[in-house]
Formats: sequence, structure tokens, C-alpha cells
Amino acid sequence: MSRYVERAENVARFIEVNLQLMLDAPAGEGQQWLPLVNTTGDHEEFTKRHGEANEQNVIQFLTFDPENPNSILSCVRAARENARTVREIISSEMWLTLNKFYLMVTAAAENEAVALANPHDFFSEVKNASHLFNGISASTMTRAESWHFFHLGRMLERADKTSRILDVKYFILLRSAEDVGTPFDDIQWAAVLRSASAFEMYRKRHGRLAPRRVVEFLLLDRQFPRAVSHSLSVARDSLHAISGTPLGTFRYSPEKLLGQLCSELVYASVDEIVESGLHEYLDELQTTMNQVGAGIFETFFAFKTPKSRKPAGQQQRQ
Repeated sequence: MSRYVERAENVARFIEVNLQLMLDAPAGEGQQWLPLVNTTGDHEEFTKRHGEANEQNVIQFLTFDPENPNSILSCVRAARENARTVREIISSEMWLTLNKFYLMVTAAAENEAVALANPHDFFSEVKNASHLFNGISASTMTRAESWHFFHLGRMLERADKTSRILDVKYFILLRSAEDVGTPFDDIQWAAVLRSASAFEMYRKRHGRLAPRRVVEFLLLDRQFPRAVSHSLSVARDSLHAISGTPLGTFRYSPEKLLGQLCSELVYASVDEIVESGLHEYLDELQTTMNQVGAGIFETFFAFKTPKSRKPAGQQQRQ
């Protein structure tokens, strides 16, 4: 439930920022919509169904496509279905807020033309609905196991999406080496920061835009709530609260993986990361985060079929 709500918000962020980026881009620059599909990891499915990546196709695919599991509509619908299965655990305020979120998005999907006539308003509504849901959850949930699962899912999703927008910018948005250091390059890095609501906080910390500083801020900062390092450290703490295992030790494989990942980020240097290959580092980071997510599912959620028992008569003969 938590991951789906966070994912819907992040998709809204990416689209809204890209719309603004198109307005700020120099005259004659081609529109770049395919990177948004790459950010969500749906490039193959999109290409198979739509072919050309233009504004209309990408926005429809990422916003209202019911067959795309990562569209805003699909994410909010899945979050609501998951919430319905745990209504006895979440607060009534959480359920009502998420249900209103779902009704708002489904109503917009039924009349896409009207909803996207002013896309900024719609995507702002999606972000605000997610913020409201998370705020109400923080205010009404007891800090017990259910809260830590909620927090864990949100932080893992947030870390994954922040790493993806960095990867997309570094290898896809920047078309050629001639763009490095140009005003258009600065506009793109500012767009990356705005995708994570990090622009103002970055400027307070570092001032002028510098690619390595942006990478360092979004990847390694321990205080900014959408930085990968901060998100994973919070996720690690919640995972240990769920398992009851003390920090610095592990009982289950995802605890080990997540602990190792957090330690690597704490001692990582942005210069070493960039010089050794940012894409390769982020690709390995995303692979490990996927392993953590799969390990959490296997440990806490997967249905394990009990071993079949042999008939009593056969056991006696043996």
C-alpha cells in the first residue's frame, strides 16, 4: 500500500517536472519524453504498445493506462485494494483519505481530456493527496509493526526512484558532451532536483548548481529526506524494528543486504563514484535494492507451502 502511494506521487513528479523542462528548454530543442518511461522501468512495454514516445503517448501511459502496473491509476487502485485488506489495522482516516484519492484519479481517468487540459493542477492534486495520506498515517498510526512496514515500503520506493532519476539524467537526458556546463545543462540538473523536491534544500546547502554536488546531495546526504542514503537508513531501522534484531547484526538476508548497502553509502565518496562510473554504481545499487525488496517479501509475506506429509500407514511401515 505504502509503496504504491509513493510510486504514484513520484510518477506525478516526473511528468510535471518534464512539462516544465519543455517550457524552459532552448528554442528548437526536441522534446524528451522517453526518459520518463525509462525512469519507471517500462521502456520495453511502452515501445511494444505505443512505439513513438511523444507527450500524449507517454503521459497517457504513465497516468491513466490501466494495463500499465506503474501508471498513477494502477498504483492508486492497487494501494486502495491493499488498504481494504488491512482496514482493521489502519485508521479510518487513512482509509477515507486513500479512498478519496482513488475516486479523484478514477474520475480524472474517465475524462482524460478535461483532467489533462491543465496538467499542472492534476499532478499537483496527486502529489498533495499522497502528502495528505502520509501525514494522516504519521498522525494516526501506532508506532508498532504495521507502522514500520508502512515506513519501510515508502522509504525503499523513494530510494529506488531517486536513484533512477539520477541515472536517467546522467545517461539519457544529456545528449552530447557539448551540453556539459551550458545553461541547458543547468536547467536539466535543476529539473532533477525539482523531481525530488530538493531544489531549495540543495541551494541552501551548496549554492550554485554543480553536477557532482547534485549527485552527492541526492545520493549520499544523510539529512535530506529524499536522498538515497537517508531513505535507506530509515528503511533499515524500520526493518530491524520489525524483526527485533539489534542494529549492526542480522537474522534475515534482507537485513544483511540493507545493512551492507547503508554502510557502503556512509563511506562512499562522490568523486570515486563518478570516476568509476555513475551508471554502473546506480545499476548495482538498484539491483541490491531489488534484492532487499524480494528478500522482505520472501521473509515476511510469501506463502510457504507446508511440506507434504506421508500417510500414517506408510510412516509406520517405514
